[in-house]
Amino acid sequence: MTERDEIAVVGAGLAGCLLACYLARRGYPVALYERRPDPRTGTAERGRSINLALSERGLDALRRIGLEEQVLADALPMRGRMIHPVEGEPQFQSYSRAGDLAINSISRGALNNALLDAAAALPGVRVAFDHRLVGLDPLGPEMTFETPQGKVTATASVVLGADGAGSAVRGQLLAYGGLTESLDFLDYGYKELTIPPLGGEFALDPGALHIWPRGTSMMIALPNPDRSFTCTLFWPTHGTRSFASLSSPAAIEQFFATHYPDLVPLAPNLVDDYQHNPVGVLGTVRCAPWQVAGTVGLVGDAAHAIVPFYGQGANCAFEDVVELDRCLSECDDEWTAALPLFQHRRRDNAEAIARMALANFVEMRDKVASPLFRTRKKVEHALESALPGRYVSQYEQVSFSTVPYAQVRHRVRRQHAVAGAVAAGAAALVLGGIGAALGRRR
Repeated sequence: MTERDEIAVVGAGLAGCLLACYLARRGYPVALYERRPDPRTGTAERGRSINLALSERGLDALRRIGLEEQVLADALPMRGRMIHPVEGEPQFQSYSRAGDLAINSISRGALNNALLDAAAALPGVRVAFDHRLVGLDPLGPEMTFETPQGKVTATASVVLGADGAGSAVRGQLLAYGGLTESLDFLDYGYKELTIPPLGGEFALDPGALHIWPRGTSMMIALPNPDRSFTCTLFWPTHGTRSFASLSSPAAIEQFFATHYPDLVPLAPNLVDDYQHNPVGVLGTVRCAPWQVAGTVGLVGDAAHAIVPFYGQGANCAFEDVVELDRCLSECDDEWTAALPLFQHRRRDNAEAIARMALANFVEMRDKVASPLFRTRKKVEHALESALPGRYVSQYEQVSFSTVPYAQVRHRVRRQHAVAGAVAAGAAALVLGGIGAALGRRR
């Protein structure tokens, strides 16, 4: 393999570290720049973990570079949803017909550290922490960073922004005039709480993603290897029943006792967590194009951040890395061809999962507790048994396959037509039987 010029990856988060691994495997020297100090040696920011639900798309990306087994050692499989009503017992809803498929709860920090270790261990990869991007000339491309020692400049043959929804690379391209962006924020935020182990064991079933649907708001909880649960409130930011409406300890305790009564005895630090953990924002990022001049490109959330309600943010970003690697192979590592091809292949898929994630918020918040929703899920599973290969639920296609997101949306529309035909046929048989019976009576 001929010697290659250095590639700069800005952002040593999940996508950036995975991207560094893939590029190093292709023989590129990689400079991985991160604005934070080394996360492996510091203290995690309070209330900012948001556990990840790692599923097949993400696992496929890890599997290709031999990291799947290592990562899953720190993960907990969740085979369905556990719905917590205000009154009554929780009810389990399996994600798959056979109940054997699972998404995997994993700490964002643990996954990031594993990927960072893997990237840093590869020959040709160097990592520069405390480097905050403050300038970018795409035609160099030349970067300017603020560091504890002052401003420094660096060059690379290609710069890839993998620095998240608030991407500094995207911001620099926007200032340069190289792209346009839209940021669509929800009138909702998120806040984390913790359920510690109870008597040394899990306080809730660790084999499920727990949901407390409350109409205009909800809470979820995912298990951790230390037998705790990370809970995330998704509430409106203003109005009644919002983050803005609760301030005093008495008001917090009263609200949770009324709306989340089974949580209160399990969360001894509830009031402290609520008062001191920050409220994060939720939104969708779109921009065009995802690359400029074949020398600067955007990957993952930097190009197309989505809301977290399908558990696909990290999975989608990992799939981006796989697709970019594929484009480089097809284009003989000509970046001026590979980056536009990557955008062409991924843009519709990114938009498809962005729309599905927003729709799933409504489903999780409003519908999962209803008898009609439970009946629909039973019908879906029955159709999967009756029409194997022809009918696969949207959730299973998104979470347990690598079918492109845009194709999933098209397939689901076709399946609805099939299901409608099956239902019409069944109705015709029933009506035909009734007609025959009436005819015999005459």
